[in-house]
Amino acid sequence: MKYFRKMIGEKCYLSPISIDDAERYTEWVNDMEIGQFVLFSTAIYDLEKERETLKRIMRDSITFAIVEKETNKAIGNCGLMGSSDVHRHAQFGIFIGEKTYWNQGIGSEATCLTLDYGFNILNLNNITLEVFSFNQRAIRCYEKVGFQYVGKRRKYIYMAGQYHDVLIYDILASEFSSPYVNKVFERSISDEAGRNKITIV
Repeated sequence: MKYFRKMIGEKCYLSPISIDDAERYTEWVNDMEIGQFVLFSTAIYDLEKERETLKRIMRDSITFAIVEKETNKAIGNCGLMGSSDVHRHAQFGIFIGEKTYWNQGIGSEATCLTLDYGFNILNLNNITLEVFSFNQRAIRCYEKVGFQYVGKRRKYIYMAGQYHDVLIYDILASEFSSPYVNKVFERSISDEAGRNKITIV
């Protein structure tokens, strides 16, 4: 499968989604262990439905495949939805479908790369997210990269016989340090200055 390095970290990079990964996505969204965290468990996806879903995501949002660097293997996706040019905000979402890559820091890195793209390429000011209160692994990831708790929707979803809260987090551009975009920009400026330097003999 061919992927393209848009945003590059140490463990993973973000690439445009490939529709050729539809079968892999279909496996992920039908896995109850994964679906409980993103409500996939309430729907049944076959291959054709997943292809249409991927096409819609690619058309209507800014979504990347998360690709593990050593293997060049797509392991999930992340992106920004509902982006507003007027209000300069968007909502973040992520899932890692390859469970062998859970708890390895890749989710945190992919989140940082997506925030970097949102704040320093799209010029957003506020990025928000919602997370189920029982998804402690995701909550630790979000707090690690700088998201702050701002409120909750009480007893908002019903899962496994009981209601659960949905927690709301956000982060501002002023609270975020670029791990990639600014370094690329600074390196380009430095290289250009070096080429234009005049040596006086």
